[in-house]
Amino acid sequence: MDPRVMPWLWAQLGVTTDEADLTRRYARLGTARAVVGEVLAERRAKLLAEPLRLTVDGVVTLDQSNNLAGLERQLATLEDLVAPDDPISGEPGVDLVTAPIVHAHRAR
Repeated sequence: MDPRVMPWLWAQLGVTTDEADLTRRYARLGTARAVVGEVLAERRAKLLAEPLRLTVDGVVTLDQSNNLAGLERQLATLEDLVAPDDPISGEPGVDLVTAPIVHAHRAR
């Protein structure tokens, strides 16, 4: 992993996110953008699995709807971010070309 990737991941996900977990995900997924997308999707799913709002009259109110909206905004803008491991536009890439191998002389 490029040394610039982990600070970028922490900037997107928070510095309390486990480095070992991010490293495993990066090895499996291959790009920083995919890692951020997966972690944010998991956080969103966790919020949706629980009630978004809980009220105990006169005692406490817990409301997670703003957190959910923030995660959804962050997921929506993920494509607009520039990750440190993104290919640079205009940079020459490796093109894979395949061709069948045929004998120069036909067998009779």
